[in-house]
Amino acid sequence: MQCYNCGADLTEKNFCTNCGADVSRYKKLLSISNYYYNDGLDKAGVRDLSGAIESLKLSLKFNKYHIEARNLLGLIYFEMGETVPALSEWVISKNLRPEKNIADDYINAVQKSPTQLEEFAQMSRKYNQALNYCYQDSKDLARIQLKKVLSDHPNFVQAHLLLALLYMDAADWEKARKELTRCLRIDCANTTALRYMHEVDIALKTDDDGKFVRKQGKSEEVVKYQSGNETIIQPISQIEPKKSFGWLWGTLAGLAVGVAVSWFLILPARVQIAQTELNNKLTAVGEEADRKNAEISSLNQQIETLTKENDELTAQNGKLSGADGSMSAVEALLNAASVYMETPDDIEALSEAVDKISRDAMESSDTSEAARKLYQQLLQDTGTDLAANYYDTGYKAYRSGDYETAIENLTKAVSYDETNSEALYALANSYRDNGNKRQAKETYQKVIELFPNTEKATQSQRALDQLDN
Repeated sequence: MQCYNCGADLTEKNFCTNCGADVSRYKKLLSISNYYYNDGLDKAGVRDLSGAIESLKLSLKFNKYHIEARNLLGLIYFEMGETVPALSEWVISKNLRPEKNIADDYINAVQKSPTQLEEFAQMSRKYNQALNYCYQDSKDLARIQLKKVLSDHPNFVQAHLLLALLYMDAADWEKARKELTRCLRIDCANTTALRYMHEVDIALKTDDDGKFVRKQGKSEEVVKYQSGNETIIQPISQIEPKKSFGWLWGTLAGLAVGVAVSWFLILPARVQIAQTELNNKLTAVGEEADRKNAEISSLNQQIETLTKENDELTAQNGKLSGADGSMSAVEALLNAASVYMETPDDIEALSEAVDKISRDAMESSDTSEAARKLYQQLLQDTGTDLAANYYDTGYKAYRSGDYETAIENLTKAVSYDETNSEALYALANSYRDNGNKRQAKETYQKVIELFPNTEKATQSQRALDQLDN
C-alpha cells in the first residue's frame, strides 16, 4: 500500500512516515474496496454473476484504481455475453496501468481476429432487431431472432431473459422455465430471472408424474343467513346443465371468427413484414452482384486490351522473365486476375498468385499502361483482404515467438494496406523482439507519423522511449 500524496510505502501507522499525510481514512477506503473485491470474487466462483457485478462496482466506487477488480468485472461481463462493457472495463484498466496488465491480453484475445469482432457486432445487431420486433408486436419474429443469437452465443443472459419473457407472454410456461433454467446456470442469482421463475411457478404446478401443468383454482360458494339466534350456512346447489349441442355450435362459431381475424388482420401484417425483409435482402444481394459484375467486366476489358497488345509485350515479357525461366510479370498478373474472377473468396490462392507479381516490373516504364492499370485495379479490389490474411498469419507467428515469419507476413500486410495500424505496430514489435532496434525505431516512428493521436501512436512513443533508454 502506497501513500496517495507522495507514493511512499505505508506502515501500520495512521500517517505517512515520509510526508506526514493523514492516511487513516485512505486505508479504510482501500480496506472497504478490497472487502467488496473479495466478496465479488467469491460470488463469481459460485456463478452469482449479478451479485459479483454489484460487489465489484462498489469496490471500484471506493477505489477506482483497483486493477484486479476492474479486470474481473470485464471478465464477468464477457461471460454474460456483454462484450462492449467488458472491453470498456479492460481499456480503462489498461490506461490506468499500461505495463504488466493482463487486460492487454484480454483485449488482444478479443480483437485479434476481425471475424470475431464482426460476430460480436452481428450478435448486438440481431438482439436489437429482436427488440424492434417486440416493439412492433412481431413476437414470433423476435423469438426466431433470439434463437439465432443464442445458437451462436449461448451465454448471452439478456437474450435468454427476453426469450423467456416472450414465452411467458405466449403462456408457453414449459419453454419459459427451460429458458430461465439455462439463464440461471450462467448467473445463478440473477434477480430478473428469479422473478420470472417465480411467476412461472405460480402459473404451474406438478402432477403425480412430476410434469408441470396449469393450476386450476376452485372455490366453493355459499349463502349465509340469520335464523333467530343461529347463523345458517348453506352451499349453493350446483345445477347440472342440460346436455345439448349449443356448446358445439358456439365453439365452431368462435373458431370461424378466430380464423377470419387471423386471415384479415394478423396474417397480412406478418406477410408484409416478411415481404419487406425479403425485399431488403434481395436488394442488397442485387447491389452486391451488380458491383461484382462491374468489377469483372472492367477486368475483362483490360484483359482484352492486354491480349491485343500481346505482340508488343512479348519483348517486355522476355525482359521480365527470370533467369530460371519463371513466369513473367504480365503472365503472373493475368493469372492473378483470373484467380480473382474465378474464386474471389479463396484468399490463400489469391495471396499466392498476387505474390508472384513483380512490383518492380509493374512500376517499370517498360510495362504497358494497360498492365499497370490492371495491377492497380487488382490491388484496389483485393488489398484489404490480402492484408488481413497476412496480418492474421503474422500476428500468430509473433505470438508464438517466430519473429522471422512474423516480419515476413506483417511486411506484406502493410504493403497491401498502408492504413492497417495494427499490422504496422505488430511489425515494429516483431523487429524489436527480434533484436533489430534500428528497423523497430523506424517502424514505430511511422506509426506515430501515419496514425497521430491514436492508442497505437501512444504505445509506439512509449516503446521508442524504452529503446532509447
